[in-house]
Amino acid sequence: MHKCSSCFLRSGILFLCGLFLCSGRSYTQEEELEAGHSIGKVSTSGDLIIMELDENALGKANQFDLVGRTLRFTPERSGYRVESGPLRWDSDFGPETAGAEVTLLQFDFPFSGQQWNSFLVGKTGSISFGNREKDQDSERGERSEGGVSIGRFEPLAEAAGTLIDSAPAICVFFKPRMSGPHYVKELADRVVITWDLTEPFGNIQDFTWFKTINWFQAVLYRNGSIEMSYKELAARDAIVGVYPALSGAEKVLAAFSAEPHPEVAAHLDVRNLKLSVIDGVVLKVTFETRGPVVPEGDPGVDGLAYRIFFDAHQPLPTTADAARSALVWTVQGIQLRRRASTKYIAFGAGVLRKVKATGNTVTLQGILPAELRGVDKIAVFADVVAPGNHGAIERMPPHVVRLSGIRNPEVHLSSLTRKDGPFPVVYESFHFLALPKPQDLSCTVIKELGDKFDFLAYYSDFRIDNQEAGTPSDGPVAGNVSGVGAPQHDLASYCTQGRFQWGYVQPVYVGSNQMQERPPEGAPVGGDHDITAYSHQLAESSPERKMLPYNYAMSQLGHEMGHRWAAFVSAKVSGETVPLGPVHWARGLHAPVAFPYQRPTEASAMGGGVWQDNFDGSYTQLDDDYYVPATGYSYLDLYLMGLISAVEVPDFFILKNLVPAGKDARERPIFKADRTKVTIQDVIAAEGPRLPDVDHSQRKFNTGFVIVVEHGQSPSHDLVERANQIRQRWIDYWETTTGHRASMTTNPR
Repeated sequence: MHKCSSCFLRSGILFLCGLFLCSGRSYTQEEELEAGHSIGKVSTSGDLIIMELDENALGKANQFDLVGRTLRFTPERSGYRVESGPLRWDSDFGPETAGAEVTLLQFDFPFSGQQWNSFLVGKTGSISFGNREKDQDSERGERSEGGVSIGRFEPLAEAAGTLIDSAPAICVFFKPRMSGPHYVKELADRVVITWDLTEPFGNIQDFTWFKTINWFQAVLYRNGSIEMSYKELAARDAIVGVYPALSGAEKVLAAFSAEPHPEVAAHLDVRNLKLSVIDGVVLKVTFETRGPVVPEGDPGVDGLAYRIFFDAHQPLPTTADAARSALVWTVQGIQLRRRASTKYIAFGAGVLRKVKATGNTVTLQGILPAELRGVDKIAVFADVVAPGNHGAIERMPPHVVRLSGIRNPEVHLSSLTRKDGPFPVVYESFHFLALPKPQDLSCTVIKELGDKFDFLAYYSDFRIDNQEAGTPSDGPVAGNVSGVGAPQHDLASYCTQGRFQWGYVQPVYVGSNQMQERPPEGAPVGGDHDITAYSHQLAESSPERKMLPYNYAMSQLGHEMGHRWAAFVSAKVSGETVPLGPVHWARGLHAPVAFPYQRPTEASAMGGGVWQDNFDGSYTQLDDDYYVPATGYSYLDLYLMGLISAVEVPDFFILKNLVPAGKDARERPIFKADRTKVTIQDVIAAEGPRLPDVDHSQRKFNTGFVIVVEHGQSPSHDLVERANQIRQRWIDYWETTTGHRASMTTNPR
């Protein structure tokens, strides 16, 4: 299935592959407060919806422009001068290095105020210094494996600033998911590191079926100078820059006090707010409360929010009610289900991920948001949201702050000369268009065409700032259904009266693998998560001797739209609550498909597996929990969808403590495991009955297929043709995998 790691955060909303589930709620207070609005014009063409975006609705792309060039970073005082020049390329790479660690034998490299005789080379184009904990970024969804890392769905335009937290580091051409060899050659006065990488290829989340060429090189000189050279690159998005650790020198910008509010809890009563600048780069915000803040790990953290608002509109507001700020930095308390614990996270444009909550203070930091660059004065105000409250319980009125002594460290590297700087931290993010907000997408469609869609899927001619070609999904979980573990919420933000239930978070690019009918001739055969591995098997089962078309597209649609109902439920077995997910069915859940899409044995599109009990304490995995090739829905899925009754759901089981125990004669994996029997009545005991029941549930569904184009553009022929083909396959997929107990239309009118 679609492996969504932890959660990802954007514009104040937390998503998973489908739904926010780091906490017990399906949304955050910030999401409740942020209603969608139209971002374009909508028309129809046949059975497709055309959305032409407003000008700059998704910002502007900034694609890589340094191929055939060399950047030189020259240390000066506590920073670097930067200049771009003709390519300097050492064709003698030296030996390939298997691991990440490099030890220097002939000199120490001066960087970030220290001398280094070793460093880590990341396989995705970066270098890190110091002892880095192996899984320090596990909450963000990636392991560093040398170098730096970011969250799985984190846009590069936003991540570039947060990498200040990863310092000391150098991003030569940092692009997640790249792979390939790197080479290291040490000389008396320099060390040369060369990468020969490919972008990911062949998978449903990829943009290409074949390897791509990406050659780039870093030279670290004994005197501290750094060169970055770019020979040949197919990739056009990455983070490039130098991230020394900040010295921590702090200058107070402003400090405000507020009247006490003894009627609220001491940890919610903000008495003082302080803004500081660190090293002229980072803005630091400190909330000081009347009493100690709730420590991480305490259940009381869940649902707390401390927020600071920035308003640059003229005239500057004098009351919070008059403010029009769209720039908010938030410290949000969440519950981590998998760890049964709580923590604070920070989000907002430019915010660094770390939050410090100790004593009577909550502190967050970030770089100056792009909207505030060049602004002299702003109004700053703050509030606090308590768990279970939809609005603020305390507000600090606006105060005017002069933004002096702080600048954003992002630059246009190709335009710099030795006259610019020196820069204590300097970088550029090369990226595609910004990610849209899902509420804006749904509102753009529904306001124009009406509230007549259960699902919305988006496709485009342009790429957005995401390292994966697929898309998560989200929605208000409308339809007023109970007993599925996901309550209806926040309909107005999605501009629905209760019809629209779920949709893609972002448009799928026409050039991505999942918008291709089938793999091209000569595409390399990948692993068991790639459709190419199943080409012969799927062709043999088809009368046309070809796999069904748009297999990847059906995998994505079936899985993401299935999140409207799954996989959020638990079961109560012998008085114990047993989670069956969360978000995706657990790997060990026995979840065979009731009405297979294309193979005799399929596991649910929502996860789980098909497990054969060998009656000796071992179990053979007949189908895994990945959603390639496209699969149908399990009996449990269909019950949650309201398409079969409880009595039609056969007993199943969940395996825990899986331990590999070899393979069978057909190379299928075998595991030792502990088995727990589960019945549908156990699910009902935990979640309540599914209502409306099977006799009164919705059976007719309508999906809007939306083609998104930039302002002033028309959709390409390929985009229209492929979207239409996917639309037609979706109707067939839905009716097949629901056993014809439900129908699907794609009517935009």
